[in-house]
Formats: sequence, structure tokens, C-alpha cells
Amino acid sequence: MYWEMGSWVWLEKRYVGSRHTSEWFNTAGRNVKTGLIASVIVSQWTWAATILQSSNVAWEYGISGPFWYASGATIQVLLFGVIAIEIKRKAPHAHTVCEIVRARWGVHAHIVFLGFCFLTNIIVTAMLLLGGSAVVNALTGVNIYAASFLIPLGVIVYTLAGGLKATFLASYIHSVIVHVVLVIFVYLVYTASSELGSPRVIYERLLDVASKSRVCVEPLSHDGQACGPVSGNHKGSYLTMLSSGGLVFGIINIVGNFGTVFVDNGYWVSAIAARPSSTHKGYLLGGLVWFAVPFSLATSLGLGALALDLPITETEASRGLVPASTAIALMGKGGSILLLTMLFMAVTSAGSSELIAVSSLCTYDIYRTYINPDATGKQILRVSRGVVLGFGCFMGVLAVILNKAGVSLGWMYLAMGVLIGSAVLPIAFMLLWRKANAIGAILGTVVGCLLGIITWLTVTSTEYGRINLETTGRNAPMLAGNLVSILTGGVVHAVCSFLWPQNYDWETTKQITTVEKEKTELPAEEFKVEKLIRAKTWIVKWGVAFTVVIVILWPLLSLPAGEFSLGYFTFWAVIAIAWGTIGSAVIIALPLIESWETITIVFVGMFTNKQLKEKVEELNSKINAIMLAIPEAEQIYLLEKEKAKKKLDDIVVVEQP
Repeated sequence: MYWEMGSWVWLEKRYVGSRHTSEWFNTAGRNVKTGLIASVIVSQWTWAATILQSSNVAWEYGISGPFWYASGATIQVLLFGVIAIEIKRKAPHAHTVCEIVRARWGVHAHIVFLGFCFLTNIIVTAMLLLGGSAVVNALTGVNIYAASFLIPLGVIVYTLAGGLKATFLASYIHSVIVHVVLVIFVYLVYTASSELGSPRVIYERLLDVASKSRVCVEPLSHDGQACGPVSGNHKGSYLTMLSSGGLVFGIINIVGNFGTVFVDNGYWVSAIAARPSSTHKGYLLGGLVWFAVPFSLATSLGLGALALDLPITETEASRGLVPASTAIALMGKGGSILLLTMLFMAVTSAGSSELIAVSSLCTYDIYRTYINPDATGKQILRVSRGVVLGFGCFMGVLAVILNKAGVSLGWMYLAMGVLIGSAVLPIAFMLLWRKANAIGAILGTVVGCLLGIITWLTVTSTEYGRINLETTGRNAPMLAGNLVSILTGGVVHAVCSFLWPQNYDWETTKQITTVEKEKTELPAEEFKVEKLIRAKTWIVKWGVAFTVVIVILWPLLSLPAGEFSLGYFTFWAVIAIAWGTIGSAVIIALPLIESWETITIVFVGMFTNKQLKEKVEELNSKINAIMLAIPEAEQIYLLEKEKAKKKLDDIVVVEQP
């Protein structure tokens, strides 16, 4: 797989004429089309947690879990499309988010946000490897610490060879594999399995499991029925959106994932790499297709674990072992291989994105800014590759440390919003609000983070009397910490900006320069202000509309159903199947259609050497022109020499007495 990515990048260089400079390594030429950007977003946003944690919350809360996981982590990508367009308008030559911070707010803000961006990359990397190593260990028996190092190894190879473009190409291949396996699992659970095989069977089994395991945690409800196995769910049922636990998880999920999109330099790099006309469409399409991964997969494997009444403990679920248990129960060894393949594709693709994100931050925001401002393209490229290698090794060490400490995927997923949520609104204000000032950005981000952590630990101590990994990972303290962090960051920044508005004109962000001048193949129309403003209007309209639909209207419309009837659950399952199938078809076909010309050029070049022949002919014509020009140049030289000699003789004659 990794060798193929490097080979394709080399073929593109040879037959299409791509120049592998430092700019190309870190920005992919800023010419990536809609389909590939959407595929990259899907692959970049499909973490180990997407596959594992989504099924865990399905096992924990029932049908509300997959929905809140999917909707709570889709809206960030939809709304980031607005930021992506603003990058093209206000910082067209930027390489990283922190470059823009420094250009607008100066050195102090730059250092603060650089720290939060690195923290985000570390958190995301930790979740990738915690989930990946746990499942690899469970399915194959490979030592969990060995798995922590083996997973990043292949990612380093193709990222070193091809930079961001190799990462994008790998992301497409990985997305294809993830979605093919997704469709297999969805159809297996709802149509083909001898154990389950239909929405009716799953529905009846979910009712049966709930009735057999009813445990009263409250007095009898008003209708005289005992509460069920899920505390906070309507009638304790798995088949309802009336779930307080699911809603709390949804809020935590929304806050945390705003942090891991808006503060993750990887998403900024993807927006920078996109061609202007593709940016907004790519992010919208990517968000909608990604929705299917946690929603369709967890509605299948997560609910499947409940319907099969598998003996999974809470600790095992927190480590992400719910989908693995279902896959093995339904398909045996084949199921474990499919899930392992899917997980490996997700972890390596997202891991490669994190490598490039960290590499660009270290290269442009540390090396070029503070160490060597006059760095050449070759120096930039060398540093970029060095950071990729260094951070790749660090990924393995980090996973070993966290596994040794007993940190689980579920705990890290819930805690991320507390740690980085305070930076979300200041970073959004940076490109969306001219009054936003540096003092408010720094204070809001730092104070919000500190207050979030203090609130989180205080609520834990008050509610449970002790502070450890088990108590800090519960919903109440996590919810309090997440909300305080993101809201404090935004409020402090807003108040400071109203009191001392900056009234910024974006001139310094437009003056960010590239290291090497790149010849663009894009038409001038791509960069017209009017076109970019229309694109912003489009993404605001559709991004906000879809956000309202999937976060407000959809859950509100499902509440009157209470505990789902068979017909309602069947309708719900059909939506999951259809969304997964259509989304998979789009994300597989569109990049191929859009890049068919490039693919054709490469294959024609491979089998006919057409491009090589053209280059040889061009070189021969230049040599012939030079050879023909030599006699003519020699003749001109001799004539000029004769004229000069004659003039010298005339001067000598005149000067004689």
C-alpha cells in the first residue's frame, strides 16, 4: 500500500510534470479538486474512535449513541467550510493556521496557539494509537506495545516520500477500503446474517435483551413500568432517542470535536491545498459522507452487539472492543480480518495527516520563523521530512506511555474538549471578525482551558469524592469541563474585543509569502473576490442548514416516537443503510471522475512513453537550434572582430605625425 502511494507520486512527477518542492510537499500545489478533498476529509476524520467509540456509545445508550456521535462530529466539518473559504480570501499564501495567527496578532499569540495546535495533534494521535493498538492486540494477539510502534511505521514511509499529495492519495485508497467494509458490515447485519439478518429480528432481540436485564434504578415510573437497563433512557429502552445519557454525550461530543477540527492544523492544511472552487464543496460533501461512517456502522455493529447479547464488560467497551466482538460473532475470523483492515486504514490515514500537520507547524512556524527566516526550499523540505520521521517515532512512544498509564480511548475522547475547546472560538474569530484582538485571544484560550480543567476536577471530586481515571471519565464532570472551556474562551475573547477592538484590514495576512514561487495551472477566475464571496455565501447557507437539520430538527422529530415501533425502527435502519451505501458510492466514484484526465496521462505515459518522447524531442530541438546558431554566431564574431581591427588601424594612422 505505502509503496503504491510513493509509486503513484513518482509517476505523476514523471508523466504529468509535478514539481516536488517544499511548497508541493506541504500544500500539494494548492490545486486539489472537490472529490479528493472530500475523500481526504472523510479519511482524516475517520479515526479509530469513529469506528470503535461510536459502537461503544451504541452499546451504552442504544440508537441515540450512533446518532449523537455522527451528528455531533459532522457539523464541525460543515462549518469549517466557511473558514476554508476565508483562508483563500484573506491568507491565500499561508501554510499553517499559526502563520495566520502570527500575521494578525503577533508573536505572543503565535506561541500560545502553536502550543494548543501541538496539543491537539498529540491528543488525536493518542486516540488513533490507543484504539488501534487495543484492537490489534485483541484480534491478533500482537503485543500491545509492539502494535503501538508498528502502526506508525508504514505511515512514515509514504509520507516521507510524497508529502501531502501522497497523504491525499493514500487517504483516497483508505477511504475506499473503509467504505467497502462499512457496506459489507451494514448489509451483513441487516440482510445477510443468519444470526440477525433483518430489522425485525434486531428489534425483537433488543426488546428481549432489555426485558431480561431490567434493573430498577429509580422508583416505578408514572405508567407503572420499571426502569430499564439504560439509566436515563425512556423506559430504559435501547430503542429511543429520549436518552439523557445520549444527549449529554452528544453535547460533549460537539464541544470536543470543534476543538479537534478548528484547532487541528491538518484541516487548515487540507483547506490550503484545495483549489478555491473546490474548497467549500469538498468540506460539505466530506462532512455528509463521513456522517455515514459512525452512524451506519455503529447502528449495525453496536446495536448488533446488544441484539446478540454478547458478554462485553464496560472496561472492554471503553477500550473499543464492541465492534470487534460483533464482527467475530457474525463472521468469525473473516470478520476480525475485515474490521482489522478497516481500522488499520483509518488509523494510518489519519496518522499521516497528523504527521503533515505537525511537520508544517515545525517547519514554517518554528524553523522558518524563529531559526532560519531565509530558509531555502531545500532546507524547508529537509526539515519537513526530519519532523515527519521524529514525530512518527514519538507517536509510538506516546502510545506506550498512555497504555502503561491505563488511559483508554473513551476517556481521551471525552477529555479532549476540556483541554483544547477554549481555543475554538478565538481561532474562528481570527478570520471571521475584524474586531477580534490579540489580548482577548490569548486570555480567552489560556483562561478557558484552566477554568475548564478546574471545573472538571472540582465536579469529579464533589460528585464522587475521589479523582482518578475512572471518576474523571464520567459524563457529569466531562460535560461541565467541556462547556466551561469552550464558552469561557469565546466569552473572554468577545468581551476584550468589544472593549478594545482591533478593526483589522487583513493586509498582513495577505502578505504571508511562499518559499518558492509555484507556477499555477488554475485560471485567473479561481481567485476572483466575487467568486470567493459567492462560495462563502453558499457554504454558510448549506452548512448552517444541514447543521440545523442533523442537530435540531432530526432529534426533535424523533422524540414523539418515544420507544420506537417496529415500523419506525425499520425506517431508521433503512436510512442508515441508504446513507452508508450512497455515501460510499459517491466518495469512491467522484475522485476518479474528476482526476480521470491525470490518470489517463499517467497510464498513456507508462505504456507509450509519450511524455518521455515529447521531452526528448523538445531537448533535441533545443540542441539543434543551438548547433545551428553556433556557425552564425561565429561569423558575426569574426565580422565584429574585423571591424574592430580596422577601426584600430585607422586610429593608429591618424595619430602618426
